[in-house]
Amino acid sequence: MAGEETQQQRPRRAATLIVLLLALLLGLQPVTTDLYLPALPALSAGFGADMVQTQLTLTALLLSFGVSQLVWGPVSDRWGRRPVLLWGMFVYGLASLACSLAPSMFTLILARAIQGLAMGAGVMAARAIVRDLYEPTEGAKVMSQALTGLGMIACTCAPVGGLLTDWLGWRWALSSLMLYGAVTWALIYYFFDETLAQPNPKALQTKTLLAASQKILKHHTFQAYSALSSASFAGLFTFLATSSFVFIQEMGLSKTHYGLLMLSMSLSYIVGTFICRRLLRHFRVQQCVMMASIVSVSAGVLLTVLTYSGAAQSGYAPWAIMVPINLFLLAHGVHQPCGQSGSIAPFPEMAGTASALNGFLMMVVAFGVGSWLGTHMTSPVFSLAHGVLLWSACIALIAWTRVRQIPISTH
Repeated sequence: MAGEETQQQRPRRAATLIVLLLALLLGLQPVTTDLYLPALPALSAGFGADMVQTQLTLTALLLSFGVSQLVWGPVSDRWGRRPVLLWGMFVYGLASLACSLAPSMFTLILARAIQGLAMGAGVMAARAIVRDLYEPTEGAKVMSQALTGLGMIACTCAPVGGLLTDWLGWRWALSSLMLYGAVTWALIYYFFDETLAQPNPKALQTKTLLAASQKILKHHTFQAYSALSSASFAGLFTFLATSSFVFIQEMGLSKTHYGLLMLSMSLSYIVGTFICRRLLRHFRVQQCVMMASIVSVSAGVLLTVLTYSGAAQSGYAPWAIMVPINLFLLAHGVHQPCGQSGSIAPFPEMAGTASALNGFLMMVVAFGVGSWLGTHMTSPVFSLAHGVLLWSACIALIAWTRVRQIPISTH
């Protein structure tokens, strides 16, 4: 009897381990960006850098993160997910050390770019692992569980980053990323088995790679769900790129206070992922996305109204901004699991390449947002409101046209 119980428990433990690993890998993104957001003003002042240079520490990270996935995806289809993850996490740890010791803004930007390159291996492989192991609908549920874990990780990032920056300085905030990378590497090395059932020996051949990329990019399902995940991430990135300047520079909040506001945002995202799993039990993926898009648009409109009414500059300013942002993140918790799993669902034989292209497109959009903000952010709070309104409108348009017409397919 005890043996039977053990046999039944093994698949559960394996599934739990996979979700934990996915959460850590997907969590690389908020850890690498959110944890150092409270340090941006101090970092900028320490190097005597202007807004454009400071924003480059984010945009360079995201650009290399996006581009690197175009390489990591085919490499993982050829050699497997495990070696890509081990090498990626090793380089991530070294780059984190270089960031914490950077003697100049140029060196920091370069180290952040290398960090983004390594981060691409982890996030790309996580999405590919989901497709390796699960069919589309189940994959959306598992992705939602992993993104719940990501939300829990993100909850700690800004508060911890704020405390480390306040107490010890911004270099300690950046150096803490080495520990995260080391723990993730150890988990992969000791507990993760390869999930790619059949490596493709031709995956890295130019002809094969071009044909695969062309097939993926032309697929209507990939187009619809990648557009959804990209637009939703662009709205989130607009907030991430402007928030420290809005709350710390303009409103004068402490870095710790700012971290707590970010904590509320992460909690809303976690609730959104729980709502996603519940909705998927009763509705099709398209219907879940459409319902969530109404919340996204409501958040964008509310934030814009509160900004133009002056509430976002009043004594209630922090929460006049955070209430609509929390609504946006609630919907984001539905859009990302559905968008990321849906975009790679039709490509089980080349999940790495599909995951890479989805991640690349998301980062290209985020890079564009960051670059524009770096040169046009004369009023951070208005830039934030306009950006969230724009991207929430895009989400609704995508959800009610392209996603509505195209179910997730497996071929």
